[in-house]
Amino acid sequence: MTPESLPVTLADVRAAAERLRGIANRTPVLTSRTFNARTGHQVFFKCENFQRGGAFKFRGAYNRLAQLSADEKRRGVVAFSSGNHAQGTALAAQLLNIPATIVMPDDAPRVKLDATRGYGAEVIVYDRLTGNREAIARQLVQERGATLVPPFNDPHIIAGQGTAALELLEEIPDLDAIIAPVGGGGLIAGCAIAARALRPQIQIFGVEAIGADDAKQSLQRGAIVHIEPPTTIADGIRTQAIGTLTFPILRALLNDVVIVSDDEILDAVRFALTRMKIVVEPTGAVPIAAVMQNRIPANLARIGIIVSGGNISGELIRSVVG
Repeated sequence: MTPESLPVTLADVRAAAERLRGIANRTPVLTSRTFNARTGHQVFFKCENFQRGGAFKFRGAYNRLAQLSADEKRRGVVAFSSGNHAQGTALAAQLLNIPATIVMPDDAPRVKLDATRGYGAEVIVYDRLTGNREAIARQLVQERGATLVPPFNDPHIIAGQGTAALELLEEIPDLDAIIAPVGGGGLIAGCAIAARALRPQIQIFGVEAIGADDAKQSLQRGAIVHIEPPTTIADGIRTQAIGTLTFPILRALLNDVVIVSDDEILDAVRFALTRMKIVVEPTGAVPIAAVMQNRIPANLARIGIIVSGGNISGELIRSVVG
């Protein structure tokens, strides 16, 4: 599949950037001399932990909701998410005066449940091990006449997420690689589309946790693989399968997906907090861990990391630094 035949293009990402201008935060790009010395790479951290709602998910959610018709806005939206898409959708809905209902697992971090409710959304919880979040959400859509806002399998969502890489390359144009976590694939797909269009030689790496490697398995098999509910501490990548829209993009544009352990993820959370003085949630630390553990080719000198979010509980912070 060629870039021209993919379901999302650079033009879509640029259009999303215009919709987000003055609404989403243009998040900072940070560096760490200590991290560079430790890893042997020059690394640029695109800090989506400073995004509105605490994560990149606001980009895609707002881009999707902003394109609804007046009647669709009146009837509301329904989303399903373990946390960050929930918050991003709830905040975007609040800004656009759209009623929002969010289906969330009952084991989602309390900080994410509380924030989603705080943005004014109705939250419906389910058991991750026995319930099907998408089926619950689709039933609500049918009952209420609302619009479904999926967390990743939507071209407007993918385009919105790609604006993170667009901004990163506008600031640091000569990167050798971009690395991002992979859950359903919306972030890495959008970033890969923007990055490869602007810099064709750039390499793109996704990162998953042990036991949550559905994307890696899918790319190896050449077909979408469904896995059992993952138990990784990185709750944002506990998806059981990547999307039907994101999969062909990943197949076409990714160089590889690498794997890290929960202990390695926590080490990365600890480094970000104690050495860089930034709060990064486990999912946001997944690509940091990959570089710290030498999972990325050594010949790639200048690396951009998409730090996807910073919504972490106080209890986890205390356990990491205690």
